[in-house]
Amino acid sequence: MSLLRRLHPLDWLAGGLLALGALCVATGLLPTAPAADVLERIGPLVVFLATVIVLAELTGKAEVFDVVATWVARAGRGRYPLLFCLCVLFASVTTITLNLDTTAVLLTPVMLALATRVGIAPVPLAMTTVWLANTASLLLPVSNLTNLLAADRIALTPSEMAATMWAPQLAAIAVTMACLWGFYWRPGRRGETRYTPPPLPRPADRVLFRVSAVACAGFLLAILLADVPLWSASMAAALVVVVAFWFRSRETLRLSLIPWRLLVLVPGMFLVVETVNAHGLHDVLAAAMGSDNGVVGMLRSAAVGAGISNVLNNLPAYLAGEAAIPVANHEQLLAQLIGVNVGPVITPWASLATLLWFERCRWHGTRIGLGRFFGTGVVLAVAGTLAATLALAATS
Repeated sequence: MSLLRRLHPLDWLAGGLLALGALCVATGLLPTAPAADVLERIGPLVVFLATVIVLAELTGKAEVFDVVATWVARAGRGRYPLLFCLCVLFASVTTITLNLDTTAVLLTPVMLALATRVGIAPVPLAMTTVWLANTASLLLPVSNLTNLLAADRIALTPSEMAATMWAPQLAAIAVTMACLWGFYWRPGRRGETRYTPPPLPRPADRVLFRVSAVACAGFLLAILLADVPLWSASMAAALVVVVAFWFRSRETLRLSLIPWRLLVLVPGMFLVVETVNAHGLHDVLAAAMGSDNGVVGMLRSAAVGAGISNVLNNLPAYLAGEAAIPVANHEQLLAQLIGVNVGPVITPWASLATLLWFERCRWHGTRIGLGRFFGTGVVLAVAGTLAATLALAATS
């Protein structure tokens, strides 16, 4: 009973979805053949998710993120406009290279702690992390689980996906920057005119710091320059860091580093969505998005993806939308991907990263007003999705 009382509401959600998915298979609502196909497809994704989060967690414990955040604040030289650009770059690079959940889980507390140390208002930094965790997740397969699914469906390598999505990614980040500055960073919103740069960073264990930094860099180079599966690259990088911690800080290696909640949530969500898809949702989405692979069809698909993401969650929204798009319509599928990546910034449950971010902000004591979060998120979702989709149409 004590274990049950310690469970987080998200743990109950994850367990409930997995139990519901298993029940759908057991009762025949979802036949075993498509259920097996779904699980086979997500197997490599689950391995990647587990290993990349372990890699990110240990990299955080090695103080890589703290050091980079301090460098960012020092490079800003007390000037908010420069700090703003550097924070956008930091959050964007973290999301693109290490997954949006890494930005939500690890970068959020680092940035909030930095705000406390140097006297920066925490809300602008917090909103920078959560918005860019979503809107900066278009460029590489590694950036978002939805990207992995889309890249698998249309057979895009990481370099090919980057060559296809660079313009939508730049458009999404540009719109995010405009909204961040207007709603949260401009002088009338943040209150302060300057801040005090922090002292030089000194990681407690330089060996762990260097090994973790090199492992992350090697992981990125492997997925960009070598034709290796993402799960094997993340596993190799995580293994290098785990071995380093085994010799330098063995007590840090605990089973709690493994993201059990996500590993339960993802298969359950896939099974439930596949079941709902087979019982009517597919027809509704197919009618809403149509089969036009041109600009109009792309805009419709992006809008539907963004809308469903904020009602449900972006991962099931992508899965359901993908099944409703004709196999040959690659541009329409990528537009839907833009909708489910850039659009889920309105409701707290629209993406798992946003849920995790709210949890971290609450733990830190940073209060985010839901009315303001919702209102500013609507503007970003509409403008960002539209700009990124039009950029895709212009360059595809």
